[in-house]
Parts: sequence; structure tokens; C-alpha cells
Amino acid sequence: MKNYRKLGFDSQETAEIAKALNALMANYHVHYQKLRNYHWNVEGHEFFELHEFFELEYNAVKLQIDEIAERIRVFGKKPVSTLKEYLEMAEIQETSNTLEAKEMSKEILNDFETLISLCIDAHEKTSLAGDLATSDLLIGYIKRTEKSHWMLSSFIK
Repeated sequence: MKNYRKLGFDSQETAEIAKALNALMANYHVHYQKLRNYHWNVEGHEFFELHEFFELEYNAVKLQIDEIAERIRVFGKKPVSTLKEYLEMAEIQETSNTLEAKEMSKEILNDFETLISLCIDAHEKTSLAGDLATSDLLIGYIKRTEKSHWMLSSFIK
């Protein structure tokens, strides 16, 4: 009888994928909170556009966070789940609620670039393992984030 591995991935592959996904999720959590902060605190003549943009983004990110956590669970691993862990692991940093609208936008653009880079890193690991489901998820995140980056960049020029 053939010896089946859970989902066809060995323990080292699943550990590497879960680690990359946890790093991505930690960054998404800090990014999510930053978007909420900016949504609540943006002021000025760009208020209506940015208030709406930040809300659309944090709602999308909230869904992505859940998908990432569930994907980690598929591999039998546990997603990081405390604010302390998120802040320790994330490259994206918190900011104050006193930034001007243009500074907020630039922060979010930087976050998008970090998230795309982390998605690409995670995608490389999933591709090497033959994990098509997670690769597909990550490609979708990259496409969505690239479009959001383009739209926000165009708005603030």
C-alpha cells in the first residue's frame, strides 16, 4: 500500500509555507489597522475619496487575512493571532493618526509594495512545493494589490 502524505506535502514544505503565510498575515494585520486608522482620521479636500478607498481596502484585506489563516490551518499549522506577534513579525509599521492625507496615501503605497514582495516570496515557496491552491490565492492578492497601487498612485499625482 502506498504511504500518503497529508495533502501531498512533507512536513518541511508545510512548515516553510506556513511560515511565509504567517509573515504575510502579520503584515496584512498591521496594514489593516493602518487602513482603519486612516479611514477614521483622514481630513482635507481628498477626504471623501480616501475615506471610501481606505474602507474598500480594509474590507478586502479582512477577507484576505481570513483566507490566509484558513490556508495555514489546511496544513495543520496554527496562524499567528496576537497583536504582539503581528507587530514583532511585520515589516509594515504602525503610524500615528496625525498624518496628512498625502502622507497616508504614501504609507499605503509603501505597504502595497511590501505586501506584493511578501506575496511573491510566499508564492516562490508554494510553487516549489507544488501547492497550486495557495499559489493561486497569492496571485490573486498580487493582482488586486497591484491594481490598488496603480489607482492610489494615480490619485495622488
